[in-house]
Amino acid sequence: MISGATRLFAIIADPIAQVRTPQAMNAYFQAAGADAIMVPIHVPATDLAIVMAGLRSTRNFGGMVVTVPHKAAVVGYCDELGPAARAVGAANTVRRTAEGALVGDMFDGAGFLGGLRAQGHDPAGARVLLLGAGGAAAAIAVALAGAGVQELVIANRTRAKAEAIAVRVRAAHPDARVRVADADPAGYGLVVNATSLGLRMSDPLPIDAERLDPGTIVAEVVMKPERTPLLARAQQRGCVIHYGRHMLEAQVRLIGDFLLGTGPHA
Repeated sequence: MISGATRLFAIIADPIAQVRTPQAMNAYFQAAGADAIMVPIHVPATDLAIVMAGLRSTRNFGGMVVTVPHKAAVVGYCDELGPAARAVGAANTVRRTAEGALVGDMFDGAGFLGGLRAQGHDPAGARVLLLGAGGAAAAIAVALAGAGVQELVIANRTRAKAEAIAVRVRAAHPDARVRVADADPAGYGLVVNATSLGLRMSDPLPIDAERLDPGTIVAEVVMKPERTPLLARAQQRGCVIHYGRHMLEAQVRLIGDFLLGTGPHA
């Protein structure tokens, strides 16, 4: 039951129709006995500054989840950043304090790793191809390097953005083997699509799926559609597929505790 005392939380994105976070977070709030609700807010990049100023001034606003395309830009509106957000240069969660300060942190990396491990996939010792160079890709790259992968290869259409992530990975994990290369998926044990390709069924595949080796784990961060064209084609090739929802499932408690001001990350 929503009342005048209910704390308001949001997820901001562009586009917004594909997000599944409100369902997951509202279930978390209910289970935690919190008088809180999360709603989706469609925010184009050109309007981010206006929306952030308004939400900062909204007294019953508790914070937000941040997704495409705002994860990197939102750090510029934060008064404080947690360790993962500082390492990555992006945030996917922002908490508003009672005083109106905005505190950002990044849980995509921990969530992706947690989702992989929950499905029985330990990336330690694997050769990994990571596709993309946005905020989620950067967080996943740092997390995978910390998990002890044998080698991390980052591929992105704009090579300079991939190189920038590699620099962040080396800063966080100096002993990690990380390099930038083309998006050829042959010879990898794990291929991660951290691009937005797949949000629309008409999107091109981010790789040549014919180059996938049978048995490779192919992982998505796209959550809707759940079975993206990449995952469908990878399964036809005999690959093990890993859905984007597993990352969200592993993040729910981390994000919820942070937004409510409880737990180790608060």
